[in-house]
Amino acid sequence: MIRMRLERRDSTPAWLNLALPVLAVLATLVLCSGLVAMAGANVWTAYSKLFLSALDSRSHIVETFVKAAPLIFTGLAVAVAFRAKFWNIGAEGQLLAGAMAAAFIGGREGLPAWSMAPLMIMAGGLAGGLWACVPAILKTRYKVDDVVTSLLLNFVIFYAMTALLDGPWKDPLSGYPDSPDIRMDAEFPILLERTRLHLGVLLALLAAPAVWWIMRRTSLGFAIRAVGENPVASRYAGIGTGAVIMMTALLSGALAGLAGVGEVAGLHFQVMSGISPGYGYTGIVIAMLARLNPIGVVPAALFFAVIVTGAESMSRATGVPVFLAEVIQGAALLTMLVALLFTSYRVRIARHG
Repeated sequence: MIRMRLERRDSTPAWLNLALPVLAVLATLVLCSGLVAMAGANVWTAYSKLFLSALDSRSHIVETFVKAAPLIFTGLAVAVAFRAKFWNIGAEGQLLAGAMAAAFIGGREGLPAWSMAPLMIMAGGLAGGLWACVPAILKTRYKVDDVVTSLLLNFVIFYAMTALLDGPWKDPLSGYPDSPDIRMDAEFPILLERTRLHLGVLLALLAAPAVWWIMRRTSLGFAIRAVGENPVASRYAGIGTGAVIMMTALLSGALAGLAGVGEVAGLHFQVMSGISPGYGYTGIVIAMLARLNPIGVVPAALFFAVIVTGAESMSRATGVPVFLAEVIQGAALLTMLVALLFTSYRVRIARHG
């Protein structure tokens, strides 16, 4: 008789850490191929359209990077927080906080033009960081579950923003529930003519190595990783775990806030209720797919951006609903969570009898 059981690993091979995200993506595509077939489309044709159409022209490649920018920021935000076991599910709300702060600064008259972009970046990052500190304070001082508080705060700030857009912040010129446009000299510069490739995309790409350097080469990064591994031992070693959680929340929230700054200053030039189609929640999937590695967040975010960009072309060509992109995102998280089991355990096959 052959029996299989899980046996704890003494160590995880380096090749397995690299292979697991790839295997999770492949498993996701295999699982979702059944939905493609049920829609009456050829699986190979649908997936070809999904991935290749996002990269078949300069404009599509640019759009892929534009869509990846907020995903990189929110993925980094979640990766940093989760490293310290600060379960920040609130990147969506922190993105909205950053967007509102950027729009507020961007609409101020009297500020010199050269100061607008730096001030919007600082204001958006600070707003996101301070909003993330709310669940961090509740966690460190009152032992309140940070998953619950950070998640619920997403709804608090969303409905507060909606009330402002329907009331005192409504654009008097358009009459729609949107904020007034920011000043033209506050808009992020375009990096490639006749495209939407703006400064925020470059900032997102630079943020990944910067966060990696912080996590690997600074005392703050060491403290974040130490608290995440063992908070009790860290406390005995003299690390202030509460202070580290607060610093982690500030950094995590600031990164999510910068995603909102990019959406306002680089794309929409105002705040509207649909400014984020769930970038904060997708950031959780991206961070998990990247194994909380800041550098790995970039290819993971690009993978999801390709899916989002190519979904409409796939739908037009094959009839598969664009909602398949969201199914792939959710399935990728589930398959990655299952794959992570094998970083700590291996399958042992034993023969009996």
